[in-house]
Amino acid sequence: MRETSLPPAAPGMRIGLYGGSFNPAHAGHLHVSRTALRRLRLDRVWWLVTPGNPLKDRRLLASPEERVVRARTIAADPRIAVTAFEAAIGTRYTVDTLRWLVRRRPGLRFVWIMGADSLGSFHRWHRFEDILDLVPVAVIDRPGHTLSAPGARAAQAFARARIPESDALSLPGRHPPAWTFLHGPRSDLSSTALRSGEAGAPMAAMP
Repeated sequence: MRETSLPPAAPGMRIGLYGGSFNPAHAGHLHVSRTALRRLRLDRVWWLVTPGNPLKDRRLLASPEERVVRARTIAADPRIAVTAFEAAIGTRYTVDTLRWLVRRRPGLRFVWIMGADSLGSFHRWHRFEDILDLVPVAVIDRPGHTLSAPGARAAQAFARARIPESDALSLPGRHPPAWTFLHGPRSDLSSTALRSGEAGAPMAAMP
């Protein structure tokens, strides 16, 4: 897949970036995106379907075409756009993708979105410190991580950059590093469970 174009956006728009393998995309991804849209007052969320996570076994990946098609079916919200442009620009790591976006779309207010489960391993991401220095980050609560995630290595390293949840609306306009942890309804769904045929517990009420 050689998808080079970015979703349309006008200068000044608040854009959430939600990256991952989406292998497969599911209602939990939609839940996280809608939470970010509402709590951060975002204009759009872009799902960045990656060629592959360097920390995961790529042999388990469905093809990019399959993952994008399913993601677009699941992303049943006009404010969510699905793109696989990373494969076309040749970036392997999130930090390189963010550098590319910030350099080419300086008029947009980007926010990186991640689940609380990812925060626990965030320090293993390539140059995670640079990610936090490039864009603000919103961490969305996940079952089993409410208490442990704020104590994660990356969270502790940037403890002074954490802003109160009550100030979350200001996050897209803040100069990085800045991050916040958003509590609320949570989803037990995971791509790993779906691949193994274990869909997990029913989803919490959608916001």
